[in-house]
Amino acid sequence: MDSEEHNIEGIKKVLNVEDLNIDILQIIYEIIKSIEKDNHHDNTSKTRDSQDCSQKVLELQKRLDKARAEIRMLPGIEYSKEQQLNHLDALKTQLRLKQELLQKYHYMYPFDIQKS
Repeated sequence: MDSEEHNIEGIKKVLNVEDLNIDILQIIYEIIKSIEKDNHHDNTSKTRDSQDCSQKVLELQKRLDKARAEIRMLPGIEYSKEQQLNHLDALKTQLRLKQELLQKYHYMYPFDIQKS
């Protein structure tokens, strides 16, 4: 395990989706551009271009691995869709009950203690 992965796993902070840094479009564009190059030159330039493309693919793989590690840190990601929906329903029920209780207490008469 390299130190970057160890640092990502060691951090226990809660991430939001907005905090994720997933920047892969540029590297994908570069890979496609290098594949589409039409080289009618010698074999050495073809070999060099092939090696450059391989390096870009490895960079893309590193970025995807980093994105996966960051996504695993999102809260609730370990739960299935059904578990998340059940939890949401429970929270909605809890909210409704608390709102009803607040309405009930809101319309109660205040308790004034009169001094005699």
